[in-house]
Amino acid sequence: MTGGLEYVLIAVAALWGAAAGALLPRAAHRFAVPAGEEWRSACPRGHPLAGWLGPARCRACRETPYGTDAGTASGAGAGAARSTGARPAYGTGAAVPATVTALVCAALAAATGTRPELAVWLLLAPVGVLLATVDFRVQRLPDPLTLPFAATALALLGLTALVPEHAGEWTTALLGALALGAGYFVLFLINPAGMGFGDAKLALGAGAVLGWYGWPTVLLGTLAGFLCGALYGGALVVARKAGRKTSIPFGPFLISGAFVGLLIGAYTA
Repeated sequence: MTGGLEYVLIAVAALWGAAAGALLPRAAHRFAVPAGEEWRSACPRGHPLAGWLGPARCRACRETPYGTDAGTASGAGAGAARSTGARPAYGTGAAVPATVTALVCAALAAATGTRPELAVWLLLAPVGVLLATVDFRVQRLPDPLTLPFAATALALLGLTALVPEHAGEWTTALLGALALGAGYFVLFLINPAGMGFGDAKLALGAGAVLGWYGWPTVLLGTLAGFLCGALYGGALVVARKAGRKTSIPFGPFLISGAFVGLLIGAYTA
């Protein structure tokens, strides 16, 4: 790939990542609920939320002054809310997810080049960022994200295997998904307090993307995930913010390890 085309590809990937990441705050807010609870369907003041993608802002809150119940504000009160700066945001802003997703997509483009599997990585990257965000907040990996993530990865990679100039194997991707998912499921059975069932489901998708580039990439990505998790847990212990038995979300490190393995696998393919 020529230098000029490489830079253009990286720039386009970064723009895609920024745009996709900017749509994640609302989904993160709706999914970030403790285990056993239903997904959020309203803002903190009770206004119904429309859709899953977009900024974490509520249009109805702009029209209802704070301190007034939803649906009871008068027209004069609504005008006062606009003039006094009522805060319509109900979650975090889009700057962090947009920046992180843009960087992830740019790195994937730089490592993969013009090979067709890049399109798969760019489509899956925002979902990975969303999963890591939700797990960090509430230590939960939602089934509506983890299972479709794995199925979509395998389906898209199956189509990519039919396109010339790809640099992976779909069969190994399938076997990688089964192997990594089974491995994490065994860890869940051995120590449910340390490894959640959601991690085992997420491992299916991680194994698929890593397996595309072969078994060494699966091993590398898996080890990188455990190393990242161990470093994070050790840092918390040293900082006295957690004990040796404190539960930490492992999904973000599973995803980080898969990202590291995927970058190296793509670059060396």
